[in-house]
Amino acid sequence: MSDFLQLNNKTIVVFGVANRKSIAYHVGKSLEESGANVIYVVRSEQRKDELSAKLLSDRVIHVCDVEHPDQISALTKSLSASEIIVDGLIHSIAFADYGDGPKPFHETGKDQFLRAVDVSCYSLIAISNAMRELMSKDASVVTISISTTTMASENYGFMAPVKAALDSSLAFLSKSFSNFSSIRFNAVGPSLLKTSASAGIPGYVDSYLFAEQVIPRGRALETQEAANVALFLLSPRSSGITAQTIVVDAGMSINYFDQNIVKNALGNQID
Repeated sequence: MSDFLQLNNKTIVVFGVANRKSIAYHVGKSLEESGANVIYVVRSEQRKDELSAKLLSDRVIHVCDVEHPDQISALTKSLSASEIIVDGLIHSIAFADYGDGPKPFHETGKDQFLRAVDVSCYSLIAISNAMRELMSKDASVVTISISTTTMASENYGFMAPVKAALDSSLAFLSKSFSNFSSIRFNAVGPSLLKTSASAGIPGYVDSYLFAEQVIPRGRALETQEAANVALFLLSPRSSGITAQTIVVDAGMSINYFDQNIVKNALGNQID
C-alpha cells in the first residue's frame, strides 16, 4: 500500500458522520483506505445504532452530543482509558434551526443564533481543549467550513457569520496550542455540496443548480473532493499549513461574470 500521505497507523477521531452523503463519512472511508485507525463519534445512540447496522459495521463508534459538556468529558475519559494517542481530528459538525424558514438577517433570533454558534463553532474549541492531553504533539485538527462567509445568501442566512467565527478561531487555537505543542488547526471550505444537511436549507437546491452553471467545468463540487483536501490537511505532508481555510470550490469564485451567466441574468445578448 502506498503511503504518500503518511497516514498509515495514525489514529484519527472523526466527528459528524450522519449518513453516506456526509463529508465526515467520505473522510473516514478515505482514511481507512490510507491505513489509518479511525474512531467515529456521532451525536446520539440512535445514530450510532443506525450506522452500526450497516454503514459503519464493525467500527469503533462513540456517542457525544457536543451541546453537553459532560458528554465531551465522558468521551475524553473513554479514549484516555484506552490509552489512545490522537494524531488527528475531524470536526464536521454544524447546526442551524431553519424551522421558521428564511428570514432577513436582522430578524435572526438570539437563541437561534447562539445555539448555532455553540454547535458549529464553540464545539471545536471545547473538543480540542478536552482532548489536548490525548493528542500527539504534532496532531492535526481539521474542521469543515464554507468557501465564503461574505456572500450574503438569504437562504444560508445567519450561518455564514457563524462559519466566519469558526474560521477566525483557527488562528487563536493555533496560537494558544503553540504554547505546548505543534498541533495545527485548519479548515476545508467547500462550495455547495449535495449532502443531507444541506437539503434542509431553504432554497438550497436552486443555489446548488446555479453553482453548477458558475463553476467553469459545469459540474458541482463532489463531496469526495472536499474530503481529499481534509485528508491532506490531516497528513504530515501539510505540516507547513496552519490557521488556514483552504477553499475548495472548483473555480466557482472566479466565474460569476461569465458571459453566458450575465446574458441569462439580463435576458439579452451581450456582444
